[in-house]
Amino acid sequence: MNRTLQNNASGLGWLSDAYSLSVMDKPRIQRNLISGHDKRDDFELGQYGYGKSSVKLLHVRRHDKLRHEIREYEIDIYLHLSSQNDYKYGDNRQVIATDSQKNTIYILAKRHGVSSPEGFAMLLTGHFLEQYPQVDEVNVNIEEYPWSRQRIGSAEHSHAFVMTPDASRFCQVSQRRAEPPAIRGGLKGLRLLKTTQSSFADFVQDDYRTLADANDRIFSTIVTASWCFSTHLDVDFDRVCRIVRQCIVEEFAGPAETGVYSSSVQNTLYLAERSVLAKVRQISSIEMKMPNKHYFPFDFSKFPRLVESLSGDQDRDVYVPQDNPSGVIYAQLNRKQPLTSSKL
Repeated sequence: MNRTLQNNASGLGWLSDAYSLSVMDKPRIQRNLISGHDKRDDFELGQYGYGKSSVKLLHVRRHDKLRHEIREYEIDIYLHLSSQNDYKYGDNRQVIATDSQKNTIYILAKRHGVSSPEGFAMLLTGHFLEQYPQVDEVNVNIEEYPWSRQRIGSAEHSHAFVMTPDASRFCQVSQRRAEPPAIRGGLKGLRLLKTTQSSFADFVQDDYRTLADANDRIFSTIVTASWCFSTHLDVDFDRVCRIVRQCIVEEFAGPAETGVYSSSVQNTLYLAERSVLAKVRQISSIEMKMPNKHYFPFDFSKFPRLVESLSGDQDRDVYVPQDNPSGVIYAQLNRKQPLTSSKL
């Protein structure tokens, strides 16, 4: 996988806002950056790059006078140049201004339209590599705002929308010159809760343990998931995102009438990842994070006279939400590569 995509996926996030230097002339830059004892060979740049972050884009596709579709994105672009002269010597002749990068987003959206986040990100990476020979690598992050059509009665409105932030979709696309794009899709902020058919029991018993077995508990979490594609060709990225979401929800909740039993967050997470890989062949790996969002029963033992008459009422339970601290469960599931036989 591309080095920058790996860093972004693992949360390292080394990319930051660009710094600007105000200098008078090139010789002064050289004297400031390099001392009289020339030590240039003692140092080398590690990861570096620059770009434009948080570019907002709303694209409206007008099928006719009244029937419209919208997609709203927040976009980051980072470029990695073959030359390091802008860092070492303040020579900006190979630099594509971040303002030009911002303008490119709007121009390409106007010329080509906006498809899925992954599709538009690939359009951007391909453009910068084709347009500028000094660019070695392009990294694009896109987050999509969750708009859906308003419903008036039982009908969908033709051009009115409502934000439904039950989850946000994002992607990370990285492409190096003469290589195919590395694509990671994802969703975050998917908050789920079920009130029964969840337990956590039979874990390590020792002197440090205070938590009792829970044979029937509330199970709530906020899912973050991201997945890597093995190809960029002939992929319906919108459909894949819908399938991933469906797999997560189905493994968490189960059938509508009966539900499904969960013995641990770990097991539910694993089953969801297995379901995704089984249904989407273009995904080579998926990783998920599911923190526990706790709901503890309120202790009414201090109010015996006020609640004693309710002791027989089992249909009204009261819980106290507690977000922090919380357990965090995560895992990455990879598709096994087929074994290759070698001849002696």
